[in-house]
Amino acid sequence: MAHTLQAKKRIRQNIKRNQRNSSARSTMRTLIKRVRTAVQEGNVELAQQQLALATKYLDKKAQKGLIHANKAARHKSRLNAAVKALALAAQK
Repeated sequence: MAHTLQAKKRIRQNIKRNQRNSSARSTMRTLIKRVRTAVQEGNVELAQQQLALATKYLDKKAQKGLIHANKAARHKSRLNAAVKALALAAQK
């Protein structure tokens, strides 16, 4: 148990930050799943829209330090490749 005022404040801050970060990670995972679901369903327009939202969110969270920049780039690259493959398959 914390004894000093500073330690008590740090505990309060850590709880708030943990809740905020958990929520942001959950939102990030949901956006990624939406892109993958749209790709699996074969809906090109929806996949492209969801990709734009996911890309924007991943960039923001990487900039804030929630995830590493390379992890955001990896997700964006794989999602983009899946959407492009779907778009090419739909054109044929």
